[in-house]
Amino acid sequence: MKNEKVSAIILAAGQGTRMNTTTPKQYMELLGKPMLYYSLHAFENSVVDEVVLVVGNGEEEYCKSEIVEKYGFHKVTKIVTGGSERYLSVFEGLKALTDSKYVLIHDGARPLITVELISKIVAKVKESFACILAVPSKDTIKLVNSNKEVLMTPERKYVYNVQTPQAFSYRVLMDAYQEILKRTDIIVTDDAMVVETCTDIPIKIVESSYQNIKITTPEDISIAEVFLRKKM
Repeated sequence: MKNEKVSAIILAAGQGTRMNTTTPKQYMELLGKPMLYYSLHAFENSVVDEVVLVVGNGEEEYCKSEIVEKYGFHKVTKIVTGGSERYLSVFEGLKALTDSKYVLIHDGARPLITVELISKIVAKVKESFACILAVPSKDTIKLVNSNKEVLMTPERKYVYNVQTPQAFSYRVLMDAYQEILKRTDIIVTDDAMVVETCTDIPIKIVESSYQNIKITTPEDISIAEVFLRKKM
């Protein structure tokens, strides 16, 4: 039987310094549950076969007992310790996977991801080697130089705001990560950038939802709770 195993890496190793709290933001409460719960719940009920959870050093047992076991997330097969940077955490997650054909990378700070969006991007990655969730930019974007002087204004119809999950062939992403780790001349901001830099594989856009926001500042908590109440 052909291997079609779909795995997901959920990143929950960040500190969330812009939240002005000592509690890592992925554990802050949204409507009475930790933020991380909502991403895990969506993946638990999706077409994904397994989840590897990447957490901060020293948080492994807490996540296991207070989130994974407490809420019955049976698809979480491993909890691993993340690295000092996001891309290093992703690499730790990739190393923990076995026999995966496709892999989705998702930020635990995006609690409004849905089963439908996960299904949509899984279907797309099976047609191509790389794809990302994104929405058309509502704003005019300016590219600037180091002095904050405008260099150009890209045509808005070509500008998208990128989200997660991002989905790839496991082999493509792992090979790209092994290559990027040899370089010191680039700052990696997302997984698609790794594939862009190290391969010539086109990355497809999968239209997402504007509600799939990333929790970055305290104001985002209130916005996310409004969306969650509407979903519930």
